[in-house]
Amino acid sequence: MTQARNQAARLSTRQSIAVGITLFSMFFGAGNLILPSLMALQAGTSAIPAVAGFLVAGIGLPIMGIIAVALVGTARELAGRVHPTFSLVFVTAIYLSIGPCLAIPRTSSTAFEMLIPLLPAGMPVGVAQAAFSVAFFALAFVLALRPTTLTRLLGRITGPTLIVLIVAVVGSAIIDPAGTPLAPLAPFDNAPAIQGFLSGYQTMDLLASLTFGLVIAENIRGLGVTDDKGLTREISRAGVVTGVLMGLVYCGLAFVGATFGSVMPNATNGAAILTASATMHFGVAGTVVVAAIYLLACLNVCIGLISCCGTYFAETFGAQSDDPSSHALGRVPYAAWAAAFAAFSCALSNFGLDAILAFSVPLLGALYPISIVLVIMGMAHCACDSAPRIWPWVTGVVAVLSVAGALRDAIAPGLSLPSDLLPLADIGLGWVLPAIVAAVIGMAVSRSKA
Repeated sequence: MTQARNQAARLSTRQSIAVGITLFSMFFGAGNLILPSLMALQAGTSAIPAVAGFLVAGIGLPIMGIIAVALVGTARELAGRVHPTFSLVFVTAIYLSIGPCLAIPRTSSTAFEMLIPLLPAGMPVGVAQAAFSVAFFALAFVLALRPTTLTRLLGRITGPTLIVLIVAVVGSAIIDPAGTPLAPLAPFDNAPAIQGFLSGYQTMDLLASLTFGLVIAENIRGLGVTDDKGLTREISRAGVVTGVLMGLVYCGLAFVGATFGSVMPNATNGAAILTASATMHFGVAGTVVVAAIYLLACLNVCIGLISCCGTYFAETFGAQSDDPSSHALGRVPYAAWAAAFAAFSCALSNFGLDAILAFSVPLLGALYPISIVLVIMGMAHCACDSAPRIWPWVTGVVAVLSVAGALRDAIAPGLSLPSDLLPLADIGLGWVLPAIVAAVIGMAVSRSKA
């Protein structure tokens, strides 16, 4: 009986792969498609170190985030080690920033841009975009109504389809390269590995990794793994599968970009590179294939984000919370939250997206360093929990520095701050040394109060 229970509490290889593909589909949006090819084209002959740095930030950090959350339970529990109020504010800000305030509306806008070349002549673009966004978010909402079935949808249908289409485009470019890499362009002509690492930030996947664990955990529970140890193990296995898939796709897309250096030396958009490559090898059908890739990638991410945001807000502020009557928002169910996010994102995808992006960039600049230190401490949570003052000291110092920098960038970009004099500040890592010092102080304070 015990042996049967233990066997039931472990996913099969096929199930683990399906969950991994689900997680891959939730991560892999339009930005993930665009960035590697453009970065490799600009890096040219220095593409290999640039791609290596990109993989560390674009894959290593998000997978660490998934595992860190799995080790401690949820993003709320991870941030709760700092303070309960901080946890609520920080995690809610993450969900809003990668959800309805930025990433969700951008999925529709990006997908539509790839469809513009396929529109009938004379069709008003504004009308077409409005109709497309309504249909896009209606479909995403319907598919997101059952977040526990995402493994079946993303892991077995849309995710594999996306991978097959990407393999077709990348495979044709590998078999028949378009050109050769050129000398690296700025900023990749100096320290390409570091520049690649910084480029990996733009995927925003680290922030997403802190939110996806909740839905992935629900899907794994639906497959029969309910104990905490088993969930941690299976989420970690899914993270490894996701990392391998993303690494292969990133390297393939980077190859396409690097070999297009002599063909499109002045390219400024990764989407144009992929479209040109597919069109060169497949003609008009190639344009259709690339449009399908972007549509599937954006739809997958949109479904995943609506599911994650809806689940979080329903559990935190709504019907699934321990005491719904204690919340001002009352008993708001998951479906209502999902519908609200879909409708809000639909509106933003058609109006004022530039203003939203201008607001969101500084917000992400404030959240990213905090997320990095939380993930690192979460990976070493046993050691950090033995000196609990490390959590508020490190997070507090990094939060002050990152928020101050984000406010400066949003309000007065030319203003100088004392933090600009810190080591590594010129590459956006001025918080690293203060974080190390804060960790030492937090450890000393913890020992003094023991």
